Amino acid sequence: MIFHKTPLDGAYIIELEKRGDERGFFARAFCRNEFADHGLATEFVQVNNSLSAEKGTLRGMHYQLAPHAETKLVRCIKGALYDVIIDLREGSKTFGQSYGAELSAENRRMMYVPKGFAHGFITMTDNTEAFYFVDEFYAPEHERGVRYNDPKFEIEWPIKPVVVSDKDKNHVDFDPAIHLK
Repeated sequence: MIFHKTPLDGAYIIELEKRGDERGFFARAFCRNEFADHGLATEFVQVNNSLSAEKGTLRGMHYQLAPHAETKLVRCIKGALYDVIIDLREGSKTFGQSYGAELSAENRRMMYVPKGFAHGFITMTDNTEAFYFVDEFYAPEHERGVRYNDPKFEIEWPIKPVVVSDKDKNHVDFDPAIHLK
């Protein structure tokens, strides 16, 4: 695997290191030792799968508060999506900053999302499917979200959202006193 640091402290884009021949290729998508060498989470307790039927479906920006904050490893397995993270760790040098990258079935990239980050994506094709590996169990009482178009985060979505849930549309503007407690 090839680990690329993003501009946000602790977050990575991970590429497969392919070994191939006339049959195709082989690559590891996860290795506990390599993740540990980079100081990343090595134990995942849930694998979630989402399918978004329509291009322009926006999901996010979601996170869980401590003690159930989640590390996520996100991979697109069908179609393409633009994956976005926001650093919500108070005291972090990149607090309040966002970063996005395209993940697709074709490029096989993964986004490593540290604890304390909000996460979401917009689909770039119809019938886009993603897998999320998470290191904490879902805890609805700790679930939070920030609005995908909150001006504080200056997220530049590559296409206009077409499908957004009411829940994701109706988050209030970011306020640490509300969103981080």
